[in-house]
Amino acid sequence: MREIEYRPQNIRETLVELKDSSELAVDLAYSAVLFDSPELAREVVDLESRASFLQYHARIALMLAAKNTTDAERLVGIFQVVDGAVVVTQAAADIARVALHELGIPPAFRAQPDAHERFVRARVAGDSPLAGKTLQDLELDVDEGVRVIAVRRDTEWVFAPDGGDQLLAGDVVFARGPTTGIEEAYADMTGEAYEPPETWTDADVERAIETIIELKNVSELAIGLAYGAALYDSDGMAGEVRVLERRATELREELERWVVAAVERSGAADGDSLRGLFHIAVAAEVICAAALDVAEVVFREVELHPVFAQAIAESKEVITSLEVDEDGLVGETIGALEHEVETGMTVLALHRDDDWTYAPDDGTTIRAGDRLVLKGTQRGERRLRRLLE
Repeated sequence: MREIEYRPQNIRETLVELKDSSELAVDLAYSAVLFDSPELAREVVDLESRASFLQYHARIALMLAAKNTTDAERLVGIFQVVDGAVVVTQAAADIARVALHELGIPPAFRAQPDAHERFVRARVAGDSPLAGKTLQDLELDVDEGVRVIAVRRDTEWVFAPDGGDQLLAGDVVFARGPTTGIEEAYADMTGEAYEPPETWTDADVERAIETIIELKNVSELAIGLAYGAALYDSDGMAGEVRVLERRATELREELERWVVAAVERSGAADGDSLRGLFHIAVAAEVICAAALDVAEVVFREVELHPVFAQAIAESKEVITSLEVDEDGLVGETIGALEHEVETGMTVLALHRDDDWTYAPDDGTTIRAGDRLVLKGTQRGERRLRRLLE
């Protein structure tokens, strides 16, 4: 086993990197499978290795930071958050290995007709209005809700590009976002209309793919709600993560039964073409379990050290909570807030009349007194708060 030499590292910066890299790993992992991209998959495996390195240093830093019992009680929750983020990254790497090892994935999975978000690969045309501009200038994330995950320029890759990175003619861009945002961004980049992948026609395969898509959505929602639950000490959000974890188990078991039945019907030779589905399903369940580990700091009534809130505030995707007053977003729908108000913020949960609604439908109308928990970029959060002033 390779020996890791300890180097002092700021625990806040380590937490920020672990949170951001775990979420990036999930993005890249699904992109690697959808685009059959070994390059993206290898980046996820590198993130897995980096996460283990950070975990080691974070544990030592946290132990050194505890000067008494009170400190230890406040820092033990950070241990749990660190370990949860690492497990999420490891599970994402398991998904990415589906592309690396060419495990079976039905072509229909790449269509994703019912997913909340679309993944797209687009080449920037020479006459694109986006060519030569930085991502910060373009504001695709806040205007259209589209997040650029990676950019390939000739043989060079830029993963998790920041606001200072440019899009140049000839760049191949990998991005994710709502269908409407993807359509606009794709047209601007390529000069062509976006055409969604063809959907499947086999009803039996459709059921299996829908199960995988729900697992993907459930696991991503669980991560966001888990960090939100820990940040706001919310029993409601933590409880929903527990529900999502149970749902992930149900979905994985459902998929197992389907694959076994499908192989029995069509012959063992078809089994290899479905192996990748097993890997994705199991990894998605592990992600939900790791999210629950993060959320359980709330159930154990652990008071997290303030460094956790600082890390969330400094991460690339922040989680924020706001209460809607009479002059705010009253009358707008969730869909309009996410896709038309141009902040790039996604609503994770809505609290109304002592009840929580998670991943509320686009048609849900916002009322005065509602509390929203949202996830998005720091710039998106600032823009949203300015709209409410």
